[in-house]
Amino acid sequence: MLTVYGISNCDTVKKTLNWLKAKGLGYVFYDYKKQGISANKLSEWLKSYDWTQLVNRAGTTWKKLSDDEKAAVQNPEAAIELMMSKPSIIKRPLIEQNGVVVSLGFDEKKMEVLFQK
Repeated sequence: MLTVYGISNCDTVKKTLNWLKAKGLGYVFYDYKKQGISANKLSEWLKSYDWTQLVNRAGTTWKKLSDDEKAAVQNPEAAIELMMSKPSIIKRPLIEQNGVVVSLGFDEKKMEVLFQK
């Protein structure tokens, strides 16, 4: 079973969900902006990706942070705190398959390899 984590109004998430639907792949969508995200889940993800990969520093949410807020994010613990308080800052989508992280972001070529039928 696939679980897609993201926010519903994100174009990249929409593209991913449409791609999965077109391939006939079932999934559960988890909107962490609406449903929240736990420190435990973020810690699990940090076993697969470094915090610098999970925090989307190219996005609007990061750009709106003050210089002091940005400077405070120097380690996984600070990143978890930031991602919990501002879930829109988490790179998306993140896809788990049977509870294991298999993808971060949308890369159609990578998705083709990961989810061959």
